[in-house]
Amino acid sequence: MKKIKLVALPCICADVFDGTDIIRPGGEALNFAAHASQFNDIDVTLLGIVGRDKYAEAVMRSIDGLNIDKSHIRIDERYPTANNRTYLTNHGDRYYKEDSWDGMILDNITLNDTEINIIAAADVVFIHFWASCFAQVIELKKKYGFKLAVDFDVYRDFDDMKRFAPFVDFFMISGSEELLPHFEEMSNCFDGLFNMSLAEQGSVTYCKGKKYRVSAVKAENIVDTTGCGDSYHAGFVCSFMLEKDIIKAMNTGSEIAAETLSHYGGF
Repeated sequence: MKKIKLVALPCICADVFDGTDIIRPGGEALNFAAHASQFNDIDVTLLGIVGRDKYAEAVMRSIDGLNIDKSHIRIDERYPTANNRTYLTNHGDRYYKEDSWDGMILDNITLNDTEINIIAAADVVFIHFWASCFAQVIELKKKYGFKLAVDFDVYRDFDDMKRFAPFVDFFMISGSEELLPHFEEMSNCFDGLFNMSLAEQGSVTYCKGKKYRVSAVKAENIVDTTGCGDSYHAGFVCSFMLEKDIIKAMNTGSEIAAETLSHYGGF
């Protein structure tokens, strides 16, 4: 069987715990790629930009043993690697401040020729809606026809989303029950899979107006929710690309998400 070429881009970052030496690599693309690399028949390439600093070193070490092609990750010495400073209460709960996020390195990404060629040759590409190169990836999708998986996260302008629906094969958000009619409506108008994660309520996918629902896999010991959505999306997209079974893909995503809940960090 020919391996499926998957590209994830561009958010690579680090969670930095204030007052400690703890650095936990993450970001939607990095988390997605890490979980996708566990599928034997998926070849994973990670694209993005890091600085030349201890955050970048931690990121690269974290995926050193994973089956990910990281050779095309750019280094930009002008900026620090994207990072999110995390604070802890006396009870160990996380919180953030207005200036916690330092992601200037990701703000104005224009894909270069090498990256464009890698994406053009892919079978499936994963990107986050907020990525600065999202519009460029949409244009590449139109030209080269790869499958496109997009995490729209908590974006809620469904009328605006319809602009992108003709070009998105895996249309994914985290949401709640009252939002499901929007996905049902879009699935009646556009091809693709419209998938909504509902946390402990499981997940729902609409395809051509038909509704598919699975329960969440129970996590025995919830340690950290970081990257849970990214891990679900990786399992969902990779499983479907390999087997074209919606229910199995959703269950696979739920299983990986439950495993992610059991440890600190996104992978």
